[in-house]
Amino acid sequence: MDETGDAKSSTGCVGAGRQYSGALGGVGLCQVAVHLAAVTPTMRVIIDRALYLPADWAADDERREAAGVPDDIDFATKRQQAARMVADALEAGVPARWFAADEVYCGRELRAQIRQLGLGYTVGVPATHPVTDGAGRRRQARQMLNKVRPGQWMRRQTGDGAKGRREYDWAWLDIRTDDAPDGARQSDGMSVLVARRHRYTGETSYFRCWAPGDVALGALVEIICRRWKIEETFQLAKGFTGLDQGQVTCWNSWMRWSLFSLIAAAVLALTLHAMTPSTTVSARVSRLVPLACPELVRLLRSLVLPPLARDREHVLHWTAWRRHHQATAQACHQRRHRLHDQP
Repeated sequence: MDETGDAKSSTGCVGAGRQYSGALGGVGLCQVAVHLAAVTPTMRVIIDRALYLPADWAADDERREAAGVPDDIDFATKRQQAARMVADALEAGVPARWFAADEVYCGRELRAQIRQLGLGYTVGVPATHPVTDGAGRRRQARQMLNKVRPGQWMRRQTGDGAKGRREYDWAWLDIRTDDAPDGARQSDGMSVLVARRHRYTGETSYFRCWAPGDVALGALVEIICRRWKIEETFQLAKGFTGLDQGQVTCWNSWMRWSLFSLIAAAVLALTLHAMTPSTTVSARVSRLVPLACPELVRLLRSLVLPPLARDREHVLHWTAWRRHHQATAQACHQRRHRLHDQP
């Protein structure tokens, strides 16, 4: 689970407001949408999304009516949207064992809901996140590291990059759970705090994890690292299918644009996955890099997709359509300005 934001120039766009967005690198005027991705060892694809309406936006009846927001859409936190999407995905038959997310989704209520759905979880937490150790003492996550001896850090590979293998030092500590659903015992499952330390800078990140049974540290590390796959899905959708290029202002327009973009991104991801086994063998023989999405798009445009129509009638038709649309929009803007200028 993760969210991404798109910069906007007006608060008239549905859900637009001054809010934090990682894509913008800080606080700015933007739309923020929460996304759910299904991730396997070889695949990742976004399967659901929800537009986040800030509290002031959701309570503004005038803006809601102008943007066409349905009456049954009320304010919901990102964590509430996440819980709803996960429940809908499981009800639709999506097989899953784990829920992974960053610090935005580490709330106790969401973690309890994830457990009620029968999933384990690995969620990032801030260094000041309070936990209870095995002896019942309340500590911050960073204070728990005092219990880790130098020889207890384990170096594990987390992936391969252009500069070689990426490796971090990892440690884990038993903690008491604080999110047991009604009727569950505190001792059910395995609750641990996992710390990841950069081997050069010493920068440390923390993850709160729960599993219904015994799990090795290597399995938790794999799940934690898989969360980054959703960032790759964002890059695919924004770079190739225009997820962040929808110049829309209304609710229905945003829902349609995001849906079409994510369907196109899913088609690319599934096609690339289907072609990987055959291309991997040929790549090894002919010393080629594995097939990537940019090259796949070039092949589709050249071999599969029909060429653009260039005949005179077609070009003139769409020229007339665009000019008519622009004239209508211009008249609407001018009428709106005249209404605002009236005393």
